[in-house]
Amino acid sequence: MSLQRAPPSRVFVELVPWADRGRENSLVPGGETLPDVCRPLSSAQAHAATREVHVSGTAEVSAGPDRARVEVRVSSTKAAASEAKRSVGRRLDYITQCLQQQGLQAENVTVTKDFRRVENAYHMEAEVCITFTEFGKMQNICNFLVEKLDSSVVISPPQFYHTPGSVENLRRQACLVAVENAWRKAREVCNLVGQTLGKPLLIKEEETKEWDGQPDDHQSSTLSSSLTVQQKIKSATIHAASKVLITFEVKGKEKKKKHL
Repeated sequence: MSLQRAPPSRVFVELVPWADRGRENSLVPGGETLPDVCRPLSSAQAHAATREVHVSGTAEVSAGPDRARVEVRVSSTKAAASEAKRSVGRRLDYITQCLQQQGLQAENVTVTKDFRRVENAYHMEAEVCITFTEFGKMQNICNFLVEKLDSSVVISPPQFYHTPGSVENLRRQACLVAVENAWRKAREVCNLVGQTLGKPLLIKEEETKEWDGQPDDHQSSTLSSSLTVQQKIKSATIHAASKVLITFEVKGKEKKKKHL
């Protein structure tokens, strides 16, 4: 997973609170009154009022596919039913034994068989569906099977995908990184103006979006068969972005205690 920190965005700091509604009449020498004079809060009121800093933070994260599916098809057409079954069974046993030696778990391997008549002959076909979590091991196994088995064994190109919930996990990660970016920004602003960052008062996620690296629709049909493994992994990579707005409390500069 790669993390990209977004450039700084807008910042609003409110450090000196004023009385929004506390307008009072002021007396001047001679008894005249000047109405509606806006006065700052008293020191006690200013201390009690909440001073805030408002910052926004953005983040973009990405995650490549964590699964790959490969289908291996074995077929044979013989005049005798037993010969067709024996031919497919022999190669099927070789494939499953190879997978076991490579440490693949049984739950990641599914075998289906189909047996039927074709005119005056018998056709036997078996399909091995393999789910990989290690793409390097997948390539080694596929290359080995291509080398050791004849042309009657067909290995499909790998199909890369994400496990259920991976998109939601990516959205959550994008939000967390955006919050962290906003927090760092707010802390730097407070340090710059000689204040101390307090607790968050409001956290709001304003925008989220996600997309994958698939090529354009009009190109996907022509390119999918010619893509390399790395290109397929890149096209199946999911990206997620998040934008948050956070309001933090601002405290006065902490005084260092003198040690006697």
